[in-house]
Amino acid sequence: MKIGIGLDARLGLPFDQLRAAAREAAQLGFESVWTPAGGVPDSFHLCAAWSHDTSLRTGISVVPAARMWTPLALAAQAATLAQLSAGQFVLGLGTGGYGPGFWASVGLPDRPIAVMREYVTEVRGLLAGQQVTAGPIIARADSAPGAPGWPQSASLGLADLPPAPVYLAALGPQMLRLAGQVADGVLLNWATPERIAVSREQIDAGAARAGREPGSVPTTMYIRVCIDHDVAAARQAFGAQVLGYAMGQPGTPQGAGYRGLFAQMGFDAELSELEQRRDRGVAMPELVDAASEELLRAVGYYGPAAPAAAAFARLSAGLDEAIVRIVTARPGLEPVSQAM
Repeated sequence: MKIGIGLDARLGLPFDQLRAAAREAAQLGFESVWTPAGGVPDSFHLCAAWSHDTSLRTGISVVPAARMWTPLALAAQAATLAQLSAGQFVLGLGTGGYGPGFWASVGLPDRPIAVMREYVTEVRGLLAGQQVTAGPIIARADSAPGAPGWPQSASLGLADLPPAPVYLAALGPQMLRLAGQVADGVLLNWATPERIAVSREQIDAGAARAGREPGSVPTTMYIRVCIDHDVAAARQAFGAQVLGYAMGQPGTPQGAGYRGLFAQMGFDAELSELEQRRDRGVAMPELVDAASEELLRAVGYYGPAAPAAAAFARLSAGLDEAIVRIVTARPGLEPVSQAM
């Protein structure tokens, strides 16, 4: 299993310190460095700097494709990083949201599987040097003014580019099967080892549809880790991230997205109680205090350094690549270095 490091804007580090953290990660033996899109510094620029500073593979997990990008723009960015990194860059794509309200806000139909099928196949085709015709969903020839789009047919105008694998972020069974069928890899998130095993079955089912061998589509996941001698502070920092994903937002389907994922992993009743408290005005710190150890420890680790490696090994069972996504309870570069 490969082990990478995850660094992102939530750490509050400026560009030069994120570069310093990646250099230290390389010295410590990590094999890759990843960041999500949507923050500052920009993820593509950050991966370019990391590729310049180190020999590590770099990756973005994930770009919220439907919210921010066209396939042509994504392929151009990925092709540039493929050249800068000599083929050591991974582009992770995700929807960027879920539910009818989200899809209406980006001017696309509430058909996430069809949307992501077009994104992945078109970006991969462009990166392979092909002339690609836009699919009917993303092109939206009859869409409302202002909705993003791209030319009906396009290419990057280059051939023989270094490889730039396109991974797909997937939670539910349909998206997992799609990833196994059309993507170069799969990005899970917030999954227990039991859920990883179930996900791999769905990925393999999709791979079989494309004539791929079982286990041939690599599976990668962030595992959040907050290392701090102040256990209460670490619990607050880590727990806020867990609940920020796990609790459903008013107006969104309870069975969709991360809320649905955590429910399927056995935490529906607890999350319903926490959501009721939140809706009565209870603030996040108090909600974290009320969250069970079972919920928090199921998907990551917080606390002192000594037990962290064993917890990480348990949580990463079944992955091809596990990414230590660093969460810190204190500002600055020092807690990041200590966690690594």
